[in-house]
Amino acid sequence: MPINPTLSPANLTEIKNEEVVYQNPLLFLKIWEIQYDSPQCGLPDPWTWHWHKQVEFLVVTQGQLGIQTKDAYTIMEAGDVLLLGSSQPHRTHKYSEAPLHQIVFQIDLTQHFDLSTLAYLHLFSELTHSLEPFNELFRSNSAVRANAYQLIRQIHEESQTRTVGYELAIVAAIKHLLLLLLRNDKRDLAGLTEDSGISRLRPALKYIDEHLTERITVEDVCRILNLSYHYFIKYFKKVMGLSFIDYVNYKRIKKAERLLLTGDLSIMEISYEAGIQNMAQFYKLFKRYNQCSPKEFKQRLRDHTEVQEEQPVEAK
Repeated sequence: MPINPTLSPANLTEIKNEEVVYQNPLLFLKIWEIQYDSPQCGLPDPWTWHWHKQVEFLVVTQGQLGIQTKDAYTIMEAGDVLLLGSSQPHRTHKYSEAPLHQIVFQIDLTQHFDLSTLAYLHLFSELTHSLEPFNELFRSNSAVRANAYQLIRQIHEESQTRTVGYELAIVAAIKHLLLLLLRNDKRDLAGLTEDSGISRLRPALKYIDEHLTERITVEDVCRILNLSYHYFIKYFKKVMGLSFIDYVNYKRIKKAERLLLTGDLSIMEISYEAGIQNMAQFYKLFKRYNQCSPKEFKQRLRDHTEVQEEQPVEAK
């Protein structure tokens, strides 16, 4: 008898905000495998909802997984891939008695764009476009689904073995996954990512990079580009996929991250070097992008490095 998820006793208003602790602070991801070999299946009681800021890919390698979002209930089979958008409430359960093996891949995709690829950020940031059409792509295009499946399994394997250069391999696989989705997306989005738009903004982007430690205003950049205030802020968000203020804050927090990882400056000194004079604002912005304080960010990296150093080297 098919399971009816509407029979769950869980209260739909009880939704847990799940904190994602990255396995490597510099990769901004967590990926692991869950195995349920017990024949027990069906809806748990309570069947609780949860959400997190990070995007989540679900991959089923064996068995069947039931997943409910606010819009749909889906049964995933072995080989299936599902993408859950940022902050999207969802809940899952083991659907059948057969063993269930699944890979859960949580990632902050916005952290994997640099200046050369920021033109595509808005296609994955959900500020202007939902990620849901990519699930239709997985359902309708078996080749794309199979490629995404293999890339996510590769990312999982690299994160487990951690052989030399695994970070490069993971970053390359993530970029390949984004390219796979982008090039097979049938929506007419090309006009929003024309290089001419980025070219026109390059003087502004360069100015931001060179003056991060100083006060940067929209008016300053408007004068450089000879554009009106209102036209510029609309044009900037159309081309870059995020507002001018969000972009400046993003660049400042990225600079703060580099300083935390490579130097011995105090948190206050790092805040000033990143161009944020108000410490409360610095902590607020840093936590928005990293879900932790600057001190916790540095400690997580130190813990990760110590674990790496403690791992025994296998004999050849």
